[in-house]
Amino acid sequence: MLTNRTYVLDDEVDFLHNYYERLVVQEVHDQSERVQQGDRDFLADVACVALNRLPPRYIRHDVDMTFFMSPQDMVEIEQKVSKAVSDALSYVESRERGESLRLPPVEVSLISTRGDKPAKEGKAAAVEKIAAVKPAKSESKSKTSKKKT
Repeated sequence: MLTNRTYVLDDEVDFLHNYYERLVVQEVHDQSERVQQGDRDFLADVACVALNRLPPRYIRHDVDMTFFMSPQDMVEIEQKVSKAVSDALSYVESRERGESLRLPPVEVSLISTRGDKPAKEGKAAAVEKIAAVKPAKSESKSKTSKKKT
């Protein structure tokens, strides 16, 4: 430890959470009548299976995650959470019936960190692209102005 401070883990861990926890719990509630009727044990079982199929993303505040995500990222996360929950529901229900359903393989590629995204172009590359487009526009303008004369 870097300081002499005594840490009380119960107090220190409450401000951290996995970004997907709230999304998964809400999705389980939305997809399951049993959970809507108050079956908390079933909710916990399904949520655990679903969360174990998603990458952990620990944050302090939800805004920390959503601030840096594009609308495409949000849609992808919503789809991945929905799929993870539906697979988990099927799995937990089949285990309750004594069946041994296998979960489909997990797709690991969630675009949810800046490191996963393609690098942005440098300013020089962006200027070159603009310059390449401008002559084409000016040529079309000169052709239309010649037609008018």
